[in-house]
Amino acid sequence: MSKKEEKEPILHATNHYLYYPDDTGVPAYLAYGFRPVFLLLAPYMILSMLLWGLVYSGVLNIPFMQNVLVWHVYEMLFGILTAGVLAFLTTGLPELFPGFVPLIGQKLKNVMILWVAGRVSFWFIDITGVYVAAILNLAMLGWILWFARIAVLDKLQRHSSLGYTLLGLFLVEAWFFAAMAGHAQTDPMEILKIALGGHVVLILLALRRVNMEAVNELMEDKGIDDVYIARPPLTNLAVFTVMLFTLVEFLYPANSALGWLGLSAGAAILAVTGDYILKDKVIINQPFIIYLSLIFFMLSCGYALMGWDILANDAANTSSFRHFITSGGYGLSYLMVMIIIGWIHTGRHLTSNIYTHLMVGLLITATLMRGVVPFYQEYAQTLYMLSAIVWTIPFMLYIKLFFGFLKAPRADGVKG
Repeated sequence: MSKKEEKEPILHATNHYLYYPDDTGVPAYLAYGFRPVFLLLAPYMILSMLLWGLVYSGVLNIPFMQNVLVWHVYEMLFGILTAGVLAFLTTGLPELFPGFVPLIGQKLKNVMILWVAGRVSFWFIDITGVYVAAILNLAMLGWILWFARIAVLDKLQRHSSLGYTLLGLFLVEAWFFAAMAGHAQTDPMEILKIALGGHVVLILLALRRVNMEAVNELMEDKGIDDVYIARPPLTNLAVFTVMLFTLVEFLYPANSALGWLGLSAGAAILAVTGDYILKDKVIINQPFIIYLSLIFFMLSCGYALMGWDILANDAANTSSFRHFITSGGYGLSYLMVMIIIGWIHTGRHLTSNIYTHLMVGLLITATLMRGVVPFYQEYAQTLYMLSAIVWTIPFMLYIKLFFGFLKAPRADGVKG
């Protein structure tokens, strides 16, 4: 091989190139699935979190059928989920399954219109009613399931767990709307706790795929001669313990065994970070490895702290500790996917800088502020508002750093 060939840059995330549609006149912001999603999701996360901060600090009143807490949890789970999964699958499936045609242009625009309509129906649910919100939001997740059917139908079943998890979440969301419409007798908040467990399972499964791409590309860029492998047994154990905790919490919420299951789930999730310890090379000092490790750490803290709280017979704090899972692990996983895809799939190398450090640090800080509320009840209203404000800043920084990339063609000249 000549020196010229050795120095040629390696193009990443280009498996879709040969099957890219021949559509003409497609603007850059509709040239690949993640682009319009991130362009809308970052501002939406900022706006929605600030609104919820105003509500819980007592500044703003939003009736929401007199059930603000339930609808808040629903939107932060399912409203964000559909956008995040849409970006992940429309970006990942063409790379994972050669021959899968990327979703672009007008078709992609139509799907985004459906997502926006779902969000409008949510915020105006007092006017439009629960049935309109149910139809639009279930239609969105249903379309995603149809789009991702190749993962379930794949004979090798390489990524079928993602499809089955999404199907489970679709059924849980339908169950939730049935309860809110009075057609099911289950407490809607208990249904949402099941949904959270499903979301964590989906995050663990998705992170295994994200790690395989991001970590190996990072090592390649850094000239680290080793291979990172996300071992299925560690992820599977974490998934099992989360599912078991979720099931017992629903069926036997007062059983002390739930506390031990919380500690077990926390330990199993944290154990996944052992994959970052390679036999010959050290990568745990790389910024992106630290970022990704913090997702598992926050999820682990959430389950472990809930377990400790239950064993201490002080379940009143469980809701605050659950924010380590939602605001921390959940929020950080979405942020990292947005950052990693924002670099790699716009034809750039995975890069850490002061902005990415601040994004991760501020999101962790916001989670800690929300999680310590039980210990500083006299400052609860202030902590609610401040944590909401701090949590939005990483997404403001994301807009500053990445929106130019998202609205422009790939830097390497590849379509998409």
